[in-house]
Amino acid sequence: MRGITARLAWVVALAPLIVGAPRVAGAQDAPRNVAEALKAEAADALPLTPFYDTPANLAATKPGALLREERSDGYALPKGVRAVRILYHSLDATGHAVATSAVVLIPAGATPPGGWPVIAWAHGTSGVARQCAPSLMKDVYYGEEGLFPMVRAGYAVVATDYRGLGSEGPHQYVNKLAQGYDVIFSIPAARAAAPQLGARWVVDGHSQGGLAAWSVAELEHSRHDAGYLGAVAVAPGADLGDMLNAGPLAAGNGFYIDYVAWGARARTPSFRPSQMLSGDLLARYHDVTTKGCFEYGYASFLGDTGPAALKPGWEAATGVRRLFRETEVAQSPIDGPLLVIAGGGDHTVPIAAVRAEVGEACRRGIALQFRSYPGLDHDPTMVKSTPDQLAWIADRFAGKPASDSCPAAPG
Repeated sequence: MRGITARLAWVVALAPLIVGAPRVAGAQDAPRNVAEALKAEAADALPLTPFYDTPANLAATKPGALLREERSDGYALPKGVRAVRILYHSLDATGHAVATSAVVLIPAGATPPGGWPVIAWAHGTSGVARQCAPSLMKDVYYGEEGLFPMVRAGYAVVATDYRGLGSEGPHQYVNKLAQGYDVIFSIPAARAAAPQLGARWVVDGHSQGGLAAWSVAELEHSRHDAGYLGAVAVAPGADLGDMLNAGPLAAGNGFYIDYVAWGARARTPSFRPSQMLSGDLLARYHDVTTKGCFEYGYASFLGDTGPAALKPGWEAATGVRRLFRETEVAQSPIDGPLLVIAGGGDHTVPIAAVRAEVGEACRRGIALQFRSYPGLDHDPTMVKSTPDQLAWIADRFAGKPASDSCPAAPG
Protein backbone atom coordinates (compact mmCIF):
# COMPACT_ATOMS: atom_id res chain seq x y z
CA MET A 1 0.00 0.00 0.00
CA ARG A 2 1.43 3.33 0.68
CA GLY A 3 4.48 5.04 -0.18
CA ILE A 4 7.01 5.53 2.48
CA THR A 5 7.21 2.15 3.97
CA ALA A 6 5.33 -0.78 3.53
CA ARG A 7 3.05 -1.58 6.02
CA LEU A 8 2.83 -4.94 5.45
CA ALA A 9 2.14 -7.65 3.29
CA TRP A 10 4.18 -9.54 5.73
CA VAL A 11 0.96 -9.72 7.69
CA VAL A 12 0.20 -12.56 5.28
CA ALA A 13 2.89 -14.59 6.97
CA LEU A 14 1.35 -14.24 10.40
CA ALA A 15 -0.59 -17.00 12.05
CA PRO A 16 -4.28 -16.44 12.72
CA LEU A 17 -3.65 -14.17 15.60
CA ILE A 18 -5.96 -11.31 16.24
CA VAL A 19 -7.10 -8.06 15.08
CA GLY A 20 -4.55 -7.52 12.60
CA ALA A 21 -2.82 -4.76 11.16
CA PRO A 22 -2.61 -2.77 8.15
CA ARG A 23 -1.29 -2.39 5.02
CA VAL A 24 -0.60 -3.73 1.77
CA ALA A 25 2.78 -3.24 0.16
CA GLY A 26 4.90 -6.00 -1.17
CA ALA A 27 6.78 -8.30 1.14
CA GLN A 28 10.02 -7.00 -0.34
CA ASP A 29 9.32 -3.69 1.40
CA ALA A 30 9.10 -5.22 4.87
CA PRO A 31 11.84 -4.22 7.31
CA ARG A 32 14.51 -6.88 7.64
CA ASN A 33 15.65 -5.81 11.08
CA VAL A 34 14.88 -3.41 13.91
CA ALA A 35 17.08 -0.65 12.49
CA GLU A 36 15.21 -0.68 9.18
CA ALA A 37 11.89 -0.69 11.01
CA LEU A 38 12.81 2.34 13.09
CA LYS A 39 14.05 4.18 9.99
CA ALA A 40 10.82 3.42 8.12
CA GLU A 41 8.64 4.56 10.99
CA ALA A 42 10.67 7.74 11.44
CA ALA A 43 10.28 8.59 7.75
CA ASP A 44 6.49 8.49 8.07
CA ALA A 45 6.30 10.19 11.47
CA LEU A 46 5.03 13.62 12.41
CA PRO A 47 6.14 15.23 15.71
CA LEU A 48 4.26 14.46 18.92
CA THR A 49 3.51 17.92 20.29
CA PRO A 50 1.80 19.31 23.41
CA PHE A 51 -1.39 19.46 21.33
CA TYR A 52 -1.96 15.82 22.35
CA ASP A 53 -1.58 16.39 26.11
CA THR A 54 -4.68 16.14 28.30
CA PRO A 55 -6.02 19.62 29.09
CA ALA A 56 -6.72 20.65 32.66
CA ASN A 57 -10.40 21.33 31.91
CA LEU A 58 -11.24 17.78 30.76
CA ALA A 59 -13.42 17.04 33.80
CA ALA A 60 -15.42 20.20 33.22
CA THR A 61 -16.53 19.06 29.75
CA LYS A 62 -18.86 16.35 28.46
CA PRO A 63 -18.19 13.39 26.18
CA GLY A 64 -17.97 14.60 22.61
CA ALA A 65 -16.69 18.05 23.57
CA LEU A 66 -13.97 19.53 21.41
CA LEU A 67 -10.92 20.25 23.57
CA ARG A 68 -8.46 21.48 20.93
CA GLU A 69 -8.19 21.84 17.18
CA GLU A 70 -5.43 22.72 14.75
CA ARG A 71 -5.03 22.87 11.00
CA SER A 72 -2.28 20.51 9.84
CA ASP A 73 -0.42 20.65 6.52
CA GLY A 74 2.05 17.86 7.25
CA TYR A 75 0.10 15.01 5.68
CA ALA A 76 0.57 13.49 2.23
CA LEU A 77 -3.08 13.72 1.19
CA PRO A 78 -4.94 13.63 -2.14
CA LYS A 79 -4.94 16.98 -3.90
CA GLY A 80 -7.21 19.55 -2.30
CA VAL A 81 -8.02 17.51 0.81
CA ARG A 82 -7.76 19.48 4.05
CA ALA A 83 -6.86 18.08 7.46
CA VAL A 84 -7.83 19.30 10.91
CA ARG A 85 -6.53 17.60 14.04
CA ILE A 86 -8.81 17.46 17.04
CA LEU A 87 -8.52 16.48 20.71
CA TYR A 88 -11.84 15.60 22.31
CA HIS A 89 -13.53 14.22 25.42
CA SER A 90 -14.13 10.45 25.19
CA LEU A 91 -14.63 7.57 27.63
CA ASP A 92 -12.51 4.52 28.37
CA ALA A 93 -13.87 1.01 28.90
CA THR A 94 -14.78 1.83 32.50
CA GLY A 95 -16.67 4.99 31.55
CA HIS A 96 -14.03 7.39 32.87
CA ALA A 97 -13.27 10.62 31.04
CA VAL A 98 -10.25 10.55 28.72
CA ALA A 99 -8.84 12.77 26.00
CA THR A 100 -8.62 11.18 22.55
CA SER A 101 -7.12 12.57 19.34
CA ALA A 102 -8.28 12.29 15.75
CA VAL A 103 -7.83 13.86 12.34
CA VAL A 104 -10.68 15.13 10.21
CA LEU A 105 -10.18 14.88 6.45
CA ILE A 106 -12.34 17.24 4.40
CA PRO A 107 -12.77 16.56 0.66
CA ALA A 108 -11.66 18.95 -2.03
CA GLY A 109 -14.27 21.23 -3.56
CA ALA A 110 -17.30 23.14 -2.39
CA THR A 111 -19.30 21.89 0.56
CA PRO A 112 -22.52 20.24 -0.69
CA PRO A 113 -25.95 21.36 0.58
CA GLY A 114 -26.44 19.93 4.05
CA GLY A 115 -22.72 19.43 4.56
CA TRP A 116 -20.32 16.62 3.72
CA PRO A 117 -21.57 13.12 4.46
CA VAL A 118 -19.35 11.61 7.17
CA ILE A 119 -17.52 8.32 7.56
CA ALA A 120 -16.15 7.68 11.04
CA TRP A 121 -13.04 5.62 10.30
CA ALA A 122 -11.69 3.02 12.76
CA HIS A 123 -8.15 1.84 11.94
CA GLY A 124 -6.47 -1.53 12.42
CA THR A 125 -3.55 -2.26 14.73
CA SER A 126 -0.86 0.42 14.53
CA GLY A 127 0.90 -0.22 17.84
CA VAL A 128 0.22 0.63 21.46
CA ALA A 129 2.68 3.48 22.13
CA ARG A 130 1.76 7.17 21.91
CA GLN A 131 3.77 7.70 18.73
CA CYS A 132 1.67 5.07 16.92
CA ALA A 133 -1.32 7.36 16.34
CA PRO A 134 -2.37 7.51 12.67
CA SER A 135 -2.73 11.29 13.03
CA LEU A 136 1.03 11.29 13.70
CA MET A 137 1.76 9.57 10.36
CA LYS A 138 2.06 11.40 7.07
CA ASP A 139 -0.20 8.93 5.27
CA VAL A 140 -2.64 8.67 8.23
CA TYR A 141 -1.50 5.04 8.36
CA TYR A 142 -3.93 3.55 5.84
CA GLY A 143 -3.46 5.97 2.94
CA GLU A 144 -4.68 4.36 -0.26
CA GLU A 145 -5.93 1.26 1.58
CA GLY A 146 -9.51 2.44 1.69
CA LEU A 147 -8.99 5.71 3.55
CA PHE A 148 -8.09 8.10 0.72
CA PRO A 149 -10.63 6.49 -1.65
CA MET A 150 -13.32 7.38 0.90
CA VAL A 151 -12.34 11.06 0.79
CA ARG A 152 -12.14 11.03 -3.02
CA ALA A 153 -15.64 9.59 -3.09
CA GLY A 154 -16.92 12.75 -1.42
CA TYR A 155 -17.00 11.77 2.25
CA ALA A 156 -15.51 13.71 5.12
CA VAL A 157 -13.57 11.20 7.21
CA VAL A 158 -13.25 11.48 10.97
CA ALA A 159 -10.33 9.19 11.81
CA THR A 160 -9.93 8.58 15.54
CA ASP A 161 -6.55 7.52 16.89
CA TYR A 162 -8.05 5.71 19.92
CA ARG A 163 -7.10 6.92 23.37
CA GLY A 164 -3.44 6.31 24.26
CA LEU A 165 -2.29 6.65 20.65
CA GLY A 166 -1.24 10.27 20.41
CA SER A 167 -3.14 11.26 23.53
CA GLU A 168 -1.97 10.49 27.05
CA GLY A 169 -2.81 7.33 28.97
CA PRO A 170 -2.53 3.60 28.23
CA HIS A 171 -4.14 2.40 25.02
CA GLN A 172 -6.81 -0.19 25.89
CA TYR A 173 -5.90 -2.34 22.93
CA VAL A 174 -8.73 -4.33 21.31
CA ASN A 175 -11.25 -3.30 23.93
CA LYS A 176 -14.46 -2.81 21.99
CA LEU A 177 -16.03 -0.45 24.53
CA ALA A 178 -13.06 1.92 24.62
CA GLN A 179 -12.66 1.98 20.86
CA GLY A 180 -16.42 2.22 20.27
CA TYR A 181 -16.67 5.27 22.50
CA ASP A 182 -13.68 6.85 20.78
CA VAL A 183 -15.46 6.55 17.43
CA ILE A 184 -18.84 7.82 18.65
CA PHE A 185 -17.54 10.85 20.52
CA SER A 186 -15.27 11.88 17.65
CA ILE A 187 -18.33 12.87 15.61
CA PRO A 188 -19.69 15.84 17.63
CA ALA A 189 -16.15 17.05 18.27
CA ALA A 190 -15.34 16.92 14.56
CA ARG A 191 -18.47 18.91 13.72
CA ALA A 192 -17.47 21.57 16.24
CA ALA A 193 -14.10 21.90 14.52
CA ALA A 194 -15.41 21.58 10.96
CA PRO A 195 -18.96 22.94 10.65
CA GLN A 196 -19.05 21.89 6.99
CA LEU A 197 -19.60 18.29 8.10
CA GLY A 198 -23.15 17.05 7.68
CA ALA A 199 -25.40 15.56 10.36
CA ARG A 200 -25.46 11.99 9.04
CA TRP A 201 -22.69 9.43 9.45
CA VAL A 202 -21.65 5.81 9.22
CA VAL A 203 -18.76 3.97 10.84
CA ASP A 204 -16.31 1.87 8.82
CA GLY A 205 -13.46 -0.09 10.37
CA HIS A 206 -10.86 -2.73 9.52
CA SER A 207 -9.44 -5.41 11.83
CA GLN A 208 -9.10 -3.82 15.28
CA GLY A 209 -11.30 -1.13 13.74
CA GLY A 210 -13.75 -3.76 12.50
CA LEU A 211 -14.27 -4.71 16.13
CA ALA A 212 -14.73 -1.01 16.97
CA ALA A 213 -17.31 -0.61 14.18
CA TRP A 214 -19.36 -3.57 15.45
CA SER A 215 -19.09 -2.08 18.95
CA VAL A 216 -20.52 1.21 17.68
CA ALA A 217 -23.50 -0.68 16.24
CA GLU A 218 -24.09 -2.26 19.67
CA LEU A 219 -23.67 1.00 21.58
CA GLU A 220 -26.06 2.78 19.25
CA HIS A 221 -28.81 0.34 20.25
CA SER A 222 -29.16 2.33 23.47
CA ARG A 223 -27.76 5.67 22.33
CA HIS A 224 -29.78 6.25 19.14
CA ASP A 225 -27.56 9.14 18.08
CA ALA A 226 -29.24 11.35 15.52
CA GLY A 227 -27.75 10.88 12.08
CA TYR A 228 -26.23 7.43 12.66
CA LEU A 229 -26.92 5.28 9.59
CA GLY A 230 -25.01 2.01 10.04
CA ALA A 231 -21.69 0.20 10.35
CA VAL A 232 -19.18 -1.62 8.15
CA ALA A 233 -16.96 -4.14 9.97
CA VAL A 234 -14.12 -5.51 7.82
CA ALA A 235 -12.29 -8.54 9.25
CA PRO A 236 -13.48 -7.82 12.80
CA GLY A 237 -11.17 -9.57 15.29
CA ALA A 238 -13.21 -10.51 18.32
CA ASP A 239 -12.65 -13.98 19.78
CA LEU A 240 -9.14 -13.46 21.11
CA GLY A 241 -9.11 -16.64 23.17
CA ASP A 242 -9.68 -18.95 20.24
CA MET A 243 -7.26 -17.04 18.04
CA LEU A 244 -4.42 -17.05 20.55
CA ASN A 245 -4.96 -20.76 21.11
CA ALA A 246 -5.04 -21.52 17.39
CA GLY A 247 -1.63 -23.22 17.38
CA PRO A 248 2.08 -22.45 16.89
CA LEU A 249 2.81 -18.89 15.91
CA ALA A 250 4.58 -17.91 12.72
CA ALA A 251 7.89 -16.08 12.87
CA GLY A 252 7.58 -12.36 13.49
CA ASN A 253 4.16 -12.24 15.10
CA GLY A 254 4.97 -12.52 18.79
CA PHE A 255 4.52 -8.77 19.17
CA TYR A 256 0.77 -9.23 18.78
CA ILE A 257 0.71 -11.23 21.99
CA ASP A 258 2.69 -8.53 23.75
CA TYR A 259 0.09 -6.03 22.52
CA VAL A 260 -2.72 -8.17 23.96
CA ALA A 261 -0.90 -8.26 27.29
CA TRP A 262 -0.58 -4.48 27.11
CA GLY A 263 -4.31 -4.20 26.47
CA ALA A 264 -5.08 -6.45 29.42
CA ARG A 265 -2.95 -4.32 31.72
CA ALA A 266 -4.39 -1.05 30.37
CA ARG A 267 -7.86 -2.32 31.23
CA THR A 268 -6.88 -4.03 34.52
CA PRO A 269 -3.93 -2.23 36.14
CA SER A 270 -3.39 -5.06 38.64
CA PHE A 271 -2.64 -7.46 35.78
CA ARG A 272 1.05 -8.20 35.29
CA PRO A 273 2.42 -9.19 31.87
CA SER A 274 4.37 -11.97 33.62
CA GLN A 275 1.01 -13.63 34.35
CA MET A 276 0.65 -14.21 30.62
CA LEU A 277 4.10 -14.02 29.05
CA SER A 278 7.40 -15.82 29.48
CA GLY A 279 10.59 -16.27 27.44
CA ASP A 280 11.15 -13.84 24.58
CA LEU A 281 7.61 -12.52 24.80
CA LEU A 282 8.26 -11.23 28.31
CA ALA A 283 11.86 -10.18 27.62
CA ARG A 284 10.80 -8.01 24.67
CA TYR A 285 7.54 -6.75 26.11
CA HIS A 286 8.81 -3.34 27.26
CA ASP A 287 10.63 -2.47 24.06
CA VAL A 288 7.88 -3.70 21.73
CA THR A 289 5.19 -1.72 23.52
CA THR A 290 7.10 1.54 23.99
CA LYS A 291 9.91 2.02 21.47
CA GLY A 292 8.16 1.56 18.15
CA CYS A 293 5.00 0.72 16.28
CA PHE A 294 3.86 -2.06 13.97
CA GLU A 295 7.02 -2.41 11.88
CA TYR A 296 9.22 -2.31 14.98
CA GLY A 297 7.14 -5.00 16.66
CA TYR A 298 7.32 -7.26 13.65
CA ALA A 299 11.06 -6.79 13.20
CA SER A 300 11.67 -7.47 16.89
CA PHE A 301 10.39 -11.03 16.48
CA LEU A 302 11.57 -11.64 12.93
CA GLY A 303 13.42 -14.93 12.69
CA ASP A 304 11.70 -16.57 15.65
CA THR A 305 10.34 -19.96 14.69
CA GLY A 306 9.52 -21.64 17.98
CA PRO A 307 6.18 -21.67 19.79
CA ALA A 308 5.15 -18.56 21.65
CA ALA A 309 6.09 -18.65 25.31
CA LEU A 310 2.69 -18.22 26.92
CA LYS A 311 2.72 -18.99 30.62
CA PRO A 312 0.70 -22.09 31.61
CA GLY A 313 -2.72 -21.07 32.88
CA TRP A 314 -2.47 -17.57 31.41
CA GLU A 315 -6.14 -17.60 30.34
CA ALA A 316 -7.22 -17.63 33.99
CA ALA A 317 -5.68 -14.24 34.82
CA THR A 318 -8.36 -11.69 35.70
CA GLY A 319 -7.07 -9.12 33.23
CA VAL A 320 -7.07 -11.63 30.39
CA ARG A 321 -10.54 -12.95 31.15
CA ARG A 322 -11.94 -9.43 31.37
CA LEU A 323 -10.39 -8.42 28.05
CA PHE A 324 -11.69 -11.53 26.31
CA ARG A 325 -15.17 -10.97 27.69
CA GLU A 326 -15.23 -7.33 26.65
CA THR A 327 -14.02 -8.19 23.16
CA GLU A 328 -16.92 -10.49 22.29
CA VAL A 329 -19.43 -9.40 19.67
CA ALA A 330 -22.69 -10.96 18.44
CA GLN A 331 -24.02 -11.14 22.00
CA SER A 332 -25.89 -7.82 22.10
CA PRO A 333 -28.52 -6.19 19.86
CA ILE A 334 -27.47 -3.49 17.44
CA ASP A 335 -28.98 -0.39 15.92
CA GLY A 336 -28.93 0.32 12.20
CA PRO A 337 -27.71 -1.85 9.34
CA LEU A 338 -24.45 -3.78 9.72
CA LEU A 339 -22.23 -5.04 6.89
CA VAL A 340 -19.63 -7.64 7.91
CA ILE A 341 -16.82 -8.46 5.45
CA ALA A 342 -14.28 -11.29 5.54
CA GLY A 343 -11.52 -12.56 3.27
CA GLY A 344 -11.46 -16.24 2.38
CA GLY A 345 -7.66 -16.33 2.63
CA ASP A 346 -7.26 -14.12 5.71
CA HIS A 347 -4.47 -15.47 7.90
CA THR A 348 -4.86 -12.77 10.55
CA VAL A 349 -8.59 -12.89 11.20
CA PRO A 350 -9.63 -16.23 9.66
CA ILE A 351 -12.93 -16.31 7.83
CA ALA A 352 -14.05 -19.23 9.99
CA ALA A 353 -13.89 -17.00 13.07
CA VAL A 354 -15.88 -14.24 11.36
CA ARG A 355 -18.47 -16.73 10.12
CA ALA A 356 -18.86 -18.04 13.65
CA GLU A 357 -19.53 -14.50 14.90
CA VAL A 358 -22.00 -13.87 12.10
CA GLY A 359 -23.73 -17.17 12.74
CA GLU A 360 -24.08 -16.38 16.44
CA ALA A 361 -25.50 -12.95 15.62
CA CYS A 362 -28.04 -14.49 13.26
CA ARG A 363 -29.09 -17.05 15.88
CA ARG A 364 -29.71 -14.18 18.29
CA GLY A 365 -31.88 -12.35 15.78
CA ILE A 366 -29.32 -9.67 14.94
CA ALA A 367 -29.89 -8.73 11.32
CA LEU A 368 -26.79 -8.08 9.23
CA GLN A 369 -25.35 -8.47 5.76
CA PHE A 370 -22.31 -10.72 5.27
CA ARG A 371 -19.94 -10.70 2.29
CA SER A 372 -16.89 -12.87 1.75
CA TYR A 373 -14.07 -12.46 -0.76
CA PRO A 374 -12.60 -15.83 -1.77
CA GLY A 375 -8.83 -16.17 -1.52
CA LEU A 376 -8.14 -12.67 -0.20
CA ASP A 377 -5.87 -12.13 2.79
CA HIS A 378 -6.25 -9.53 5.52
CA ASP A 379 -5.23 -6.31 3.79
CA PRO A 380 -6.22 -7.24 0.24
CA THR A 381 -9.72 -7.81 1.61
CA MET A 382 -9.84 -4.19 2.75
CA VAL A 383 -8.48 -2.94 -0.56
CA LYS A 384 -10.59 -5.04 -2.89
CA SER A 385 -13.82 -4.56 -0.96
CA THR A 386 -13.54 -0.76 -0.73
CA PRO A 387 -15.75 -0.12 -3.80
CA ASP A 388 -18.41 -2.42 -2.33
CA GLN A 389 -18.11 -0.71 1.05
CA LEU A 390 -18.61 2.68 -0.59
CA ALA A 391 -21.60 1.43 -2.58
CA TRP A 392 -23.18 0.08 0.62
CA ILE A 393 -22.50 3.36 2.41
CA ALA A 394 -23.99 5.37 -0.46
CA ASP A 395 -27.18 3.32 -0.15
CA ARG A 396 -27.42 4.20 3.53
CA PHE A 397 -27.18 7.91 2.77
CA ALA A 398 -29.75 7.44 0.01
CA GLY A 399 -32.18 5.90 2.47
CA LYS A 400 -32.34 2.52 0.76
CA PRO A 401 -33.17 -0.54 2.89
CA ALA A 402 -30.26 -2.83 3.73
CA SER A 403 -30.26 -6.53 2.85
CA ASP A 404 -30.26 -9.20 5.54
CA SER A 405 -28.04 -12.25 4.95
CA CYS A 406 -29.39 -14.25 7.90
CA PRO A 407 -29.73 -17.20 8.05
CA ALA A 408 -27.66 -17.77 4.93
CA ALA A 409 -24.62 -15.80 6.12
CA PRO A 410 -22.70 -18.55 7.91
CA GLY A 411 -22.82 -20.91 4.95
